[in-house]
Amino acid sequence: MHMAQACLGVTIAPFAGPVSSALAAASPSGGKAKQVIYLFMEGAMSQLDTFDPKPGRDVQGSTKAIQTAVPGIQVSEHFPKLAQHLKKVALVRSLAAETGAHAPGQYLMRTSYKEIASIRHPGMGAWSQKILGKMNKDLPGNVVIGNSTGHPGPGFLDARFGPVPVGDPAAGLQNTQQPKYLQANQFDRRMKLTSSFDAAFEKKYPHKDVKAYSELYQEAIKLLKSSELKAFDIDAESDKAKQEYGDSTLGKACLLARRLVEHGVRFVEVTQGGWDMHRDVFKEMPTKGKNLDQALSALLADLEAKKLLENTLVVVATEFGRTPKINENTGRDHHPGAFTGLLAGGGIQGGRTHGKSDKDAQSIEDGRIGVADFNATIAYALGLPLAQEFISPSKRPFKVAHDGQPLKDLFS
Repeated sequence: MHMAQACLGVTIAPFAGPVSSALAAASPSGGKAKQVIYLFMEGAMSQLDTFDPKPGRDVQGSTKAIQTAVPGIQVSEHFPKLAQHLKKVALVRSLAAETGAHAPGQYLMRTSYKEIASIRHPGMGAWSQKILGKMNKDLPGNVVIGNSTGHPGPGFLDARFGPVPVGDPAAGLQNTQQPKYLQANQFDRRMKLTSSFDAAFEKKYPHKDVKAYSELYQEAIKLLKSSELKAFDIDAESDKAKQEYGDSTLGKACLLARRLVEHGVRFVEVTQGGWDMHRDVFKEMPTKGKNLDQALSALLADLEAKKLLENTLVVVATEFGRTPKINENTGRDHHPGAFTGLLAGGGIQGGRTHGKSDKDAQSIEDGRIGVADFNATIAYALGLPLAQEFISPSKRPFKVAHDGQPLKDLFS
């Protein structure tokens, strides 16, 4: 188990457990998505300073709005590159959440459920791997790039459906090299010895959770020996490609995400913190916005050039929005009443918006949706069975996106 923990970043957790054994066939999909790149901007991204500016209003502060390639749709001045790609993008400007606290908001955004002490719910990456399976037998089906400490992981699903963590995109997947003092035949001999010990334990305790961890262990060993490990190495990319994405950690993470999707990883989440701008929002946004603008624009262009965008859903999400009122520290405070999400590729019809916030982005004026609806849209794009109930170890039924209803009108 230490090998699996080192290579795949898993630990024995109390929330692994069975689901309903009879998986229904995936429901007809409104999208064409087979894979997802999910960019999670932790800290609550300001809607006014990103994708829902209100030019001419006092609440806008010093952030200006710019025209995009789609007449009538504006974004903030921090996204000049993305503005030229907006024909690929749908902006969901009518999101509203029930909590303005970071940890509960991030958990809700990733799972569609409120965080409770008695159970842990799966993230969308775990659901997609459980239901759709792997695309590349040697690579994990679910990866998280970045240092997110509150990720729900596999929830109550088997541990093997949890995301493999990559803390530093420039370093790739860690702990994948055998010690120099250990020869290949010695390693294999040790693994056989370990398996013999495990076999006795599994025979005595024939539980599916024990089997699941044994399978995870074997997957880790297979990955160690696979040539597919190269997927995690962004140094294999050309200097031109690296330059397009930028030298920021986010840029490198998005480049790695593209490589992983190209090699058949089903679901890749990229997390980036630093969006909790209670002070100096107008000083912080130029750098933060520039990095996201460059990375996201490069990602969309790259996926399109490689003919991957049609089958890859790109998502930009955050846990809630920020107050239109500018505080005494020239920042914006927590505000769950209105925020924006972004969708592109995977059958999404670009060049449009869904819903509308009011004149100050304070509340939703038209087309209000909840977090579960946004997640149901992602699931719908993948063809996941939204109506099917899965039974947790506590014998309670849960759905992929709770009771969310997908935004079917966004699909071409």
